[in-house]
Amino acid sequence: MSEQAEQAVETPELDRYECRACGYVYEPEKGDDKYHIVAGTAFAELPVNWRCPVCSAKKAAFANIGPAGSASGFKENLSYGLGVNTLTPGQKNILIFGMLALGFLFFISLYGLQ
Repeated sequence: MSEQAEQAVETPELDRYECRACGYVYEPEKGDDKYHIVAGTAFAELPVNWRCPVCSAKKAAFANIGPAGSASGFKENLSYGLGVNTLTPGQKNILIFGMLALGFLFFISLYGLQ
């Protein structure tokens, strides 16, 4: 198991929770302005009557998606592939758009051939 996966198990208070009804993500670092929840409040510490600020779904409709910046996907599948599975979403974006930009530059450089 990777170190990031171990940290996700050890610190559940930092985990983000996603509403399965609308896709809203509750992030403890930000809190919730609509219901006056201060930043740093863990999902487990939210009031029982707290609802999704977007669709008003109950707390039971939320699923734990792990801490921000963690690799997406099932933990047992992170070791497969060419090492891309362990990248965070931001790193994947840099890889994808960087390769697109490089391909575009190669394509444009063909106009320099006479």
